[in-house]
Amino acid sequence: MTKKVYLGGTCNGSTWREKLIPQLKMACFNPVVADWSERHQIEEVKQRAECDFLLYVISPLMSGVYSIAEAVDDSNKHPSKTVFCVLPTDENKEGERFLFSVAQIKSLSAVGTMIKANGGIWLVEFKEIAPFLNSQIGNSI
Repeated sequence: MTKKVYLGGTCNGSTWREKLIPQLKMACFNPVVADWSERHQIEEVKQRAECDFLLYVISPLMSGVYSIAEAVDDSNKHPSKTVFCVLPTDENKEGERFLFSVAQIKSLSAVGTMIKANGGIWLVEFKEIAPFLNSQIGNSI
């Protein structure tokens, strides 16, 4: 059976998904669509329930905090399959770079600590995500 990862976290023009997907050796669900609707919300909830891993990548392009709430909630409800990572810098599709402030990084690190304490996986660097997920292909959850 093929494992699958839900690609949650920052949308808003971030390119992290485009960088990660080609590196993955498992199926993935990308919730980003051009025109979000109730149908997409229903599919996202279904996918989050079915996926083997729930990945949340948070970047300075985030415009809301709901993904952080989802990550913490999932680390309580599904700790063994919740994976959290913060990108200190990110660029949009136009190549503009954005970065978190020192205070924001400190706060997001506390969220990572909380997720880890709940039993989730906190990956400190983006480059750790694909190797971690790919290493889980043969493992039972």
